[in-house]
Amino acid sequence: MKTLAAPVPVMADAFLPSGALADALAVVVASLFVAVCAQAEIRLPFTPVPISGGTLGVLYAGALLGPRRGAAAIALYLLEGAAGLPVFSGGAAGFARLLGPTGGYLAGFPVAAYVVGLLAERGWDRTPSRAFAAMLLGSLPIFALGLLGLSRFVPAKALLGAGLWPFIAGDLLKAALSAGLLPLGWKLIGRRASR
Repeated sequence: MKTLAAPVPVMADAFLPSGALADALAVVVASLFVAVCAQAEIRLPFTPVPISGGTLGVLYAGALLGPRRGAAAIALYLLEGAAGLPVFSGGAAGFARLLGPTGGYLAGFPVAAYVVGLLAERGWDRTPSRAFAAMLLGSLPIFALGLLGLSRFVPAKALLGAGLWPFIAGDLLKAALSAGLLPLGWKLIGRRASR
């Protein structure tokens, strides 16, 4: 049986000193990064789910921090929003958001960060094709849990039209952007280290 490759450092490891304080700071900064990304949103008239930059922030948190710190950053982000800070898409806040039409997508965020982080620890963020695939694989738990949650609010025949199809093009664009940026980041890190 084939096992996953041994973990390699993720991008944050190239910049952060080791230790609990640095890890905690990275988690807090990543949660705020996701909050800023989530403020970019496009509302669609036929669905309660907006197109949001928050998912890109979630996937990058995993890729840059690795699975544990990435998932912790997203869990902190969810706690911030549940506590009333306006960090969710478009400045929304409150625990009710976790129970509403977008709650399943939010529940998928920490899982997505963990998946992408795990793949980054296996070097998937170092080549364009693997970075592209890692981002798409990270989107799967967001859509799976999102559609499950949305199914409580949208009729079954309208579910994919309200919760999946409008977001495919954006996810492909995010994955393509990541396919260029993540490997480029590693190249820049390599050049800096060789000086």
